[in-house]
Amino acid sequence: MQIRSKDKRGRRQNQDVWKFIIFSVVLSSVFLLYPILYSIYLSLHNMQGLQSVFVGFGNYLRMFQDDIFWKALMNNFTFLIFQVPIMVVLGLLMAFLLNTPNLKGRTFFKLALFLPCVTSLVSYAVLFKMMFQMGGIVNDTLMAIGIVQNPIDWLNSPFWAKVTVIIALCWRWTGYNMIFYLAGLQNISDDTLEAAEIDGANGFQKFFKVVIPQLKPVIVFTTITSTIGTIQLFDEVVNLTGGGPSNETLTAAQLIYNHSFIYTSNFGYSATLSWALVIIIAILSIIQLKISNRE
Repeated sequence: MQIRSKDKRGRRQNQDVWKFIIFSVVLSSVFLLYPILYSIYLSLHNMQGLQSVFVGFGNYLRMFQDDIFWKALMNNFTFLIFQVPIMVVLGLLMAFLLNTPNLKGRTFFKLALFLPCVTSLVSYAVLFKMMFQMGGIVNDTLMAIGIVQNPIDWLNSPFWAKVTVIIALCWRWTGYNMIFYLAGLQNISDDTLEAAEIDGANGFQKFFKVVIPQLKPVIVFTTITSTIGTIQLFDEVVNLTGGGPSNETLTAAQLIYNHSFIYTSNFGYSATLSWALVIIIAILSIIQLKISNRE
């Protein structure tokens, strides 16, 4: 009798487990799998409103001939080339300095550097626009110390608009990467640093020969996430420059939004551009992982 009761209890537990599994599978299918499959369906159609016309790979052919898309993609890679290395290097240096045991005010500096990550995007975008306008505090400071003679048109010049976006991105996200590096540094044994110091290594040698190799997994992780975030860049350019001037700061994500809700509401072509971004992000992530594993 006891064996039968145990068997019944075991079956009941198995049924409960399968109920949770089926529930999660259904939710995943509804909210993850279905949107993915539907976006593929959309990319093969010219869909405006409720009207849908099958065009096959017509949207993909249009994408390859779309100069504005390639312009937006080049803007993404421009931000990527400059912003990601700056964020990685600055985040590493800040984490290394904040990991100093006898540094006073470490908690304050950690909070101050991480605070931009949780700041409202709209608020900080408005603040940056005020700071970088023609009569803003940035131009006033540069002219006061003699670096420039005339104010720089940060938001309306093709070159300086890109610089403004890069500065805003670094200000907002460097502290985010720093937290990961700081956590990785705290997991590095002090014995390795002491052994390197006994062997005569100075601060730079300890940093590059001891710390960096042990932080390699964290560096790879933050580099990939920063790359993905830059390829998907949308909020900063929309709020700071609106993609201007003359599409010089337009990004692929903003172009997808424009085709969906501003231009002709062509959701089929927007889905095609979205899948192009997915493929690009996957390729870049694989390349970064392959390079890191080879090293």
